[in-house]
Amino acid sequence: MKHLFTALLLMTASACASGEQDHPFVAEEVAQFDKPWAMAFLPDGRLLVTEKPGRLFAVTQDGTKTPISGLPDVAYGGQGGLGDVALHPQFDDNGLLYLSYAEAGDDGLHGAALARAQLELTADGGTLSGLQVIWRQVPKVTGRGHYGHRLLFSADGYLFVSSGERQKFDPSQDMQSNLGKILRLNDDGSVPPDNPFADQGGVTAEIWSLGHRNPLGVAFDPDGQLWNTEMGPRGGDELNRVLRGENYGYPIVSNGRHYSGRNIPDHDTRPEFAAPAAWWTPVISPGGLMIYSGDLFADWQGDALIPGLSSQALVRVDLDGSEAREAERFEMDRRIRAAVEGPAGAIWLLEDGSGGRLLKLTPR
Repeated sequence: MKHLFTALLLMTASACASGEQDHPFVAEEVAQFDKPWAMAFLPDGRLLVTEKPGRLFAVTQDGTKTPISGLPDVAYGGQGGLGDVALHPQFDDNGLLYLSYAEAGDDGLHGAALARAQLELTADGGTLSGLQVIWRQVPKVTGRGHYGHRLLFSADGYLFVSSGERQKFDPSQDMQSNLGKILRLNDDGSVPPDNPFADQGGVTAEIWSLGHRNPLGVAFDPDGQLWNTEMGPRGGDELNRVLRGENYGYPIVSNGRHYSGRNIPDHDTRPEFAAPAAWWTPVISPGGLMIYSGDLFADWQGDALIPGLSSQALVRVDLDGSEAREAERFEMDRRIRAAVEGPAGAIWLLEDGSGGRLLKLTPR
């Protein structure tokens, strides 16, 4: 059953630059999931929603869920599992769907992988066929954290992949590894010849930017500029303006500290590394990133919306060229994993964890 509740009843507005205010939206619960992680809209208005344990659903806007079969083998555990979902820019013609996920290797090692397949939708769900792995994190390592693996197509058809440093620190600066990087690929996983390090070959050729920690959100603004959000260590969550070939400094610099308490020099001590456009201590724990372009929330056009995990909030950030500042924060009382804009301009959120709800936000 669908439940309608208002932000006034379930939420209290957080303090922001203009003081406390009521949320300007109502939130409608559409469906519930078991540890949902990502969503993407199909051309017919349905959503695809991933669950970390390895399930994919097609979901109508009234909450009817039907399963999709033919998924890859997913190594579920810790922060790993089924991750992001993205449609090929020409999905209407080719039916190609992209999925990121944690993949097991030999001797207990794990890494993120990216597969594409053809999606055939049916009345009772759908099926993936011709599944092909087109990218992997190199190397696979121990542990189950910091996969990153968000997916984003650019307007000119390139596929951007965020790759976490897997809690290993140094790979972020290692050019022989694609961990701790944002990568730019062709739609088949091959490397565009104009990538900044393409002439070096191997996984180095995939790299678009480096020095990242756990990049869990990627989005383009209306001018085509790429932005990303990433988890800082103990403090120092970041929103970065991602530039071709740039180094964002982790783990050499960060505006946070190691969890052990050991200091990391701040960005302003090493100006050769790109500093974040905005950063947070205490952390907001960004689970993703969207940049709004719709008409329903007209005052938010061009703004970044960041779903917060530990902050249990939706954070609105004003973007102005290369500058960014937090404009307001809406307490949601639940960990928020993902945010996307719907085809009619509504904002759709996924809560994290067991029983995580799919919410549709519309203006009050």
